[in-house]
Amino acid sequence: MELRTKKSLKKHVYRGDAQVEVPPPELAAILDRHRGQPDALITVLEEIQHHYGYLPRQQLEHTAHQLGFPLSRIYGVVTFYNLFQLTPPGRYQVRVCKGTACHVGHSEEILEQLKTHLGIGEDETTADGLFTLQTVACVGACSLAPVLVVNDRTHARMTPAKSVDALLHLHEETGE
Repeated sequence: MELRTKKSLKKHVYRGDAQVEVPPPELAAILDRHRGQPDALITVLEEIQHHYGYLPRQQLEHTAHQLGFPLSRIYGVVTFYNLFQLTPPGRYQVRVCKGTACHVGHSEEILEQLKTHLGIGEDETTADGLFTLQTVACVGACSLAPVLVVNDRTHARMTPAKSVDALLHLHEETGE
């Protein structure tokens, strides 16, 4: 027997007295591709994040159960590597490069200006869900330093004022 609630839209299968959640087909496919490969945990987590945009708790719990890992091991990996996100990112992921060339070009001042303008800290998302502010070690565009990357678009030779202008321009484009 399968039950689907309106509130959560979670699928459940009842086996005897136990209720067992059925994973979404895309999660099951990811896990099936890597089943039996104990060293593929990072790859599995990358694929889950690529699909969902972040790592939802429910999917991590199911992954731990299906792959036979304690949930603490999953969270240990997820919190060790800064490429993983446990919360949904904003519509625009704003990344400030902190590589040597960008640092020399005052990327720290750009970061501080964006924190003030957005009203959030590093690795946080605005309340409206539009912007997530992050830093990266290097984007590989040193000749364009300092660099700001918004989603997949690189903004070259930034200043604190130009970085805010870039975000204001996004507001104008989207009307939000």
